[in-house]
Amino acid sequence: MNSSPTLTKAHFHRSVMAVPPLARTAAGGIDPAGNERIIRHLEQGRVSLLLYGGNANLYHLPLGEYEPLLAMLAQTASADTLVVPAAGPTFGLLLEHAQVIRRHRFQTVMVLPQQGITTSAGVATGVRRFVEAAGVPALLYIKHDGFIEPADAARLCRDGLISAIKYATVRPDPAHDPYLRELVGLVDPEIIISGIGEQPAIVHMRDFGLGGFTTGCGCLAPKLSQAMLAAIRAKQWAEAERIRRVFEPLEALRNAINPIRVLHEAVAAAGIAATGPLQPLLDNVEEPHRPAIATAARALVAADG
Repeated sequence: MNSSPTLTKAHFHRSVMAVPPLARTAAGGIDPAGNERIIRHLEQGRVSLLLYGGNANLYHLPLGEYEPLLAMLAQTASADTLVVPAAGPTFGLLLEHAQVIRRHRFQTVMVLPQQGITTSAGVATGVRRFVEAAGVPALLYIKHDGFIEPADAARLCRDGLISAIKYATVRPDPAHDPYLRELVGLVDPEIIISGIGEQPAIVHMRDFGLGGFTTGCGCLAPKLSQAMLAAIRAKQWAEAERIRRVFEPLEALRNAINPIRVLHEAVAAAGIAATGPLQPLLDNVEEPHRPAIATAARALVAADG
């Protein structure tokens, strides 16, 4: 695992940030072999940033599994790969996770967003206390309006508490986003990454100046996702758009059914690794959805070459 001081803009220039599922055994335990296969598939596609958060269903991870997960990720990722685990989402769990994080060598940790029973000032205070307890800066995850106001996020950045911001609020038109426009006016846009996969990434990077993007479907087609990042950086918009459309069929299924559940199924259906049962409070996709997911997943892997 990469031991650089922290997550920087340079990391986003080199690599998309993949957000993999977490493979589990048939009995429900964390599967080291399955997760290693997913990581190697990404690394062979030149992806060197891995974020374990929503797609890994860390929202529902038992506390007793947290330290074994961190240890597995640290041992499995190659020396050139920077791994970012997530913590939270509740304040109580953030403090519990912080004590575990102190025993490991992760450079930054993403704070999972808690929906409801929050205020912007309260979230800012919670992030601040988490960073103090964990001893590492936080990757701030903004997933919905009302979670944290741009001014509060900017103060956390100015105080050196934030390594980066993952921006993943879905808009009908990503080009029309007053919140993001305000945020990039207060925070260096190159430390903000588009957090909704390939589909809005061109608009977010071209029109708002964001520094990079996360990818779920890139867990199946890492070389294509890396090629799209390179095309955007080179301002080769037609090529970036061509690649974006290759990801569209599987992304459409994720949007129609459930992003986490479909990706979990797709990685297995494509033959990358068996992913096993999803941890409650989620469950695996229903049988009628599986043929369409398998078709889209295999086509995406085939397109990756």
